[in-house]
Amino acid sequence: MACRGLSLKSRVSTLSDPAVAADTFLRFDPSRVPSPCFVVDEVAIERNLKVLSRVQQESGAKVLLALKAFSMFSLAPLIMRHLSGTCASGLLEAKLGREEYGKEVHVYSAAFTPADLAGVLQIADHVVFNTLTQWQRFQPMIQAAKAQRPELDFGLRINPRHSEGKVAMYDPCAPGSRLGTPIAQLKGADLTGISGLHFHTLCEQGFAPLARTLDAVEARCGDLLHTLKWVNFGGGHHISHPDYDVDGLIKRVREFSRKYGVQVYLEPGEAIAIRSGVLVSEVLDTLENEMPIAVLDTSATCHMPDTLEMPYRAHIFGSGGQREKKYSYRLGGLSCLAGDVMGDYSFDTPLQVGQRMMFDDMAHYTMVKTTTFNGVRLPALAIWNSSTDDLRIVREFGYQDFRDRLS
Repeated sequence: MACRGLSLKSRVSTLSDPAVAADTFLRFDPSRVPSPCFVVDEVAIERNLKVLSRVQQESGAKVLLALKAFSMFSLAPLIMRHLSGTCASGLLEAKLGREEYGKEVHVYSAAFTPADLAGVLQIADHVVFNTLTQWQRFQPMIQAAKAQRPELDFGLRINPRHSEGKVAMYDPCAPGSRLGTPIAQLKGADLTGISGLHFHTLCEQGFAPLARTLDAVEARCGDLLHTLKWVNFGGGHHISHPDYDVDGLIKRVREFSRKYGVQVYLEPGEAIAIRSGVLVSEVLDTLENEMPIAVLDTSATCHMPDTLEMPYRAHIFGSGGQREKKYSYRLGGLSCLAGDVMGDYSFDTPLQVGQRMMFDDMAHYTMVKTTTFNGVRLPALAIWNSSTDDLRIVREFGYQDFRDRLS
């Protein structure tokens, strides 16, 4: 698609917006794509991948793409030039990893059904169980799979009871968590056949929380670590963030690997896709009800649910906080949910029907969580190259996608 001149009506962003994370989009014209639309910059993706590739090369760790965070498989060839494989949360993601990405496929689930596990055992390289009861219950299937595929490895997710999460909903080690077997329950357990441990304590965090987690894990099960082939440090690592202590991570992984003689795995999702994508939206209407309100063609609950669940306020290119700029609006979505609201924003000029805006940093986790609640159309998908300005529409969604979900 050829580059068009910038539209003064449609473009909200400015080339000097200091709050922007997906900075390559400061020069992107949102009128070039249908609305709503997720647009991902493959150059920004590769920028992140190069950081992760360095971690692999210098630390010896293997980095896996967490498909739960970013599964735009149109970019699989690019991603797999840099990473060692994928990690999945169940059979469907595992199939996607095997069919579209290749290399290693690791699978963990809070609980497997017999049917799903049967499928997973045919295609995974590592299968990680959440509890010893599931590991023991499925021994006949496990032994049969191991006989057919001797290279198949099995692991157990542990809960180190070390919490680093700031929001309980996103804290795998919050009190009463169902995720992972508490380390104390491993004492005296028969772990024959378990070749690795997996833990996950982070949510979009830096190196220091990981270092504290490793201290806790080593203190509580150091003797067990010496008996393993591999240890998976889970996800939530913001490795490609500009402020991340990459050198500290490399040093700690090297030390851990040498001390215990294990292969270390990291499975970030956000680190692959942070600062790489936007959600383009359009103003459909404006109204007054004690304050100016604008209704957009997107939806917080359908298209960016983390803004309601986390919660957090997504930045819009060229916008400010309420009353920071001259014209303030409450932005709302298309659904009937009264709380389908993106937040209060301000702009330099009044919003106009048909005006485009871009929600910042919308690739990781946001894209995978979309729904068609209320019959709201799913955003189109596009890939842009910020170096060449090439743009391609990967997919647009319509009635069939909505209809076929439930019948």
